[in-house]
Amino acid sequence: MGKRNRQKHAGFKKPKTPEIAEDGGILRKKNKVKEHTSQRISPDRAELSSVDDDDAAAYKEPTAYHNLLVTLGSGGKYFSDAYRRRQREEEGKSDSEENEYDDSDSLSESGQDDSERGSDDESPKVDAWESITEKFGVVGAGEDGEDAEMENDLDTSESEQEYESQVHFNAAVEASGCVSSYTVHLGHQISKGEVDELSKKRWKYKWEVSAAENCKWVGTGECFMKDDNLKPGYGLKPSLYRHRLNIYETSGGSDFHMSKERLFFSLCNSYRDILNCSKRPFYHKGHGEDSSTMDAYIMHSLNHIFRTRDLVTRNDTKMAKHQETAKNEILSGGEFLDHGFTRPKVLILLPLRNIAFRVVKRLIQLTPTNHKVNVESLGRFSDDFGAGEAHDNEDDEVFQDVRGSGQKSSKPTDFRALFDGNPDDHFMVGIKFTRKSIKLYSDFYTSDMIVASPLGLITKIGEAEREKEKDVDYLSSIEILIVDHADVIAMQNWSHVNTVVEKLNCLPSKQHGMDVMRMRQWYLDGYARFYRQSIVLGYFLNPDMNALFNHHCLNYEGKVKLVSVYKGILPKVLIQARQIYERFDADSIAEADDARLEHFTKKVFPKIKDSIQGGIMLFISSYFEFVRIRNFLKSQNASFCLLGEYTKQSDISRSRVWFFEGKKKIMLYTERAHFYHRYKIRGMQNLIIYSLPERKEFYPEIVNMLEGSHDLTCTVLFSRFDQIRLERIVGSTAAKRMITSEKSVFAFC
Repeated sequence: MGKRNRQKHAGFKKPKTPEIAEDGGILRKKNKVKEHTSQRISPDRAELSSVDDDDAAAYKEPTAYHNLLVTLGSGGKYFSDAYRRRQREEEGKSDSEENEYDDSDSLSESGQDDSERGSDDESPKVDAWESITEKFGVVGAGEDGEDAEMENDLDTSESEQEYESQVHFNAAVEASGCVSSYTVHLGHQISKGEVDELSKKRWKYKWEVSAAENCKWVGTGECFMKDDNLKPGYGLKPSLYRHRLNIYETSGGSDFHMSKERLFFSLCNSYRDILNCSKRPFYHKGHGEDSSTMDAYIMHSLNHIFRTRDLVTRNDTKMAKHQETAKNEILSGGEFLDHGFTRPKVLILLPLRNIAFRVVKRLIQLTPTNHKVNVESLGRFSDDFGAGEAHDNEDDEVFQDVRGSGQKSSKPTDFRALFDGNPDDHFMVGIKFTRKSIKLYSDFYTSDMIVASPLGLITKIGEAEREKEKDVDYLSSIEILIVDHADVIAMQNWSHVNTVVEKLNCLPSKQHGMDVMRMRQWYLDGYARFYRQSIVLGYFLNPDMNALFNHHCLNYEGKVKLVSVYKGILPKVLIQARQIYERFDADSIAEADDARLEHFTKKVFPKIKDSIQGGIMLFISSYFEFVRIRNFLKSQNASFCLLGEYTKQSDISRSRVWFFEGKKKIMLYTERAHFYHRYKIRGMQNLIIYSLPERKEFYPEIVNMLEGSHDLTCTVLFSRFDQIRLERIVGSTAAKRMITSEKSVFAFC
């Protein structure tokens, strides 16, 4: 799984034609705002923290428009014309100014260094390019699109006038009280008392709202999930909202307001930390729910990135016009404080390349058309993430039994769906948004978003610790963290996630070219982690995810999590097997592992040792427990074989044959080995589940392997600290009874 795709691929990006000045040099574009000093109203403080330039288009309340016309229309023909232009503007045309970060883009687009671009300059075949752009939903990403971008960049006059009108319109919107949650969240000045209280990590969930069947949202603070408080456009930039609504309606949607995506986006837009570990994933036929959740957090991420860029752009323009006033505002802690330590603001952690391909593909599709006139390195990304060798287990495809006949092994549909494509778990890619383009594989320090696997980031962190010239300061200003498919990451190595989160929002080792004078005060105070929104999404919940959410997610806005009531999956056990649950006592979670081993060695193993029957399968959830049982069996000179996640393929094949033929009495089998291979073990006569699986669907799969056994008996060990796993299997009601009952043995048939 960890093998990296080392193939080199030719890119599909077309080189951009530079603008040539009269003297033959390359002309570097700079947006200049026309001065209308005689007509311009001096910018008010409220303007600088107001909603986005595009937001004005979304708020079509008659009173706001009427007041604006009365206020500005009477000021002269200029304001009336500017207002009419705003009504005529096409989708997303309000982003009129290129921000300070994009000055470098103009230079690189017109005269980019060949060594930096690499193989991306090679011209693609026409049919290949069309196939890729169609797959990613890119409109006008070819030659015509770039020409259109150059034309739009040259036509600065209209954009500059649009900006003037938008500034005044935003003042009217601000006065009406329509302030974005982005502005409210980042504009809050956290106090020392709040920091001390948050550092105690004491969370009280005071309210609840029913969600799907057997589920409810619970949260801290005041309940905000009320429809009557929804703002026009649901808090999205109008260009984003119009584009998303168009896609939704084109795909057959009829009521966006009541859709799961809109509901989850409202949660995201509250900027609270979110824990949803009851999401049905796409590989379990949950395409609708998984896709709506993914679309919601993608739209939230785009909204945050575009609002950040527009705020910086607006302030840059105002500072250029009113330099002396701006300097005074900065020195007095005014509204021009809009920077972090570094540019990246969104980090998305994903387990596999094929899932990252799915997310980035949708990210490009949901980006408004005028923001993706050109998508750089799209072909390279498609090759690196969309292709790859199919998941294959040669020794598992054909299992040779004692008769020498071959029998094909079929994989479950969820396994094929999850590992289809490129299942590599080592990757990291930066994504940069300019006014009209998306740049994949951008340098991390110039990226707006980073999509990575925990292993990919851990590698970078390790390099920074070993080599002084390297660092991971691009993680210092992450304002939105999204961990999607946390259940799959749990099957890899969850400690990597903890390490990555601990590295977020730390003080950087270098300045990295940022303007210290414009940094937000809470960055300089070291309080950035209290502003970071963390969204953890998965198929199931485990103690590690709970610990991350409770101890490392300290957002001052509060927390929201989904609580579920489970029915259990015992009906999916298709054979008439006796399932005996034995509870052992443990005083604390720290002592649970030792208590489990003691119960096994004193109560369970003596029965195995005295029995002459073979075919005993020991199913173990974690590798740590696997090692402890292996060492114990060695000390007892027991006859056993191993099938773990780190066992060599040749040893696995040998162990399966020995177990089937009865040459080895006991087989140790781990949950991760089953997750990555989904073996069907033959020769099982007795099953002992040393620790319950995290993934509930594994329980009936393993128990059903007893088919053909003479005894059809399954023994399960559990303690009160296994309640989260237990309730997913036997149901929430039964689990509570088994945990609190005076009896310690329970039977299901």
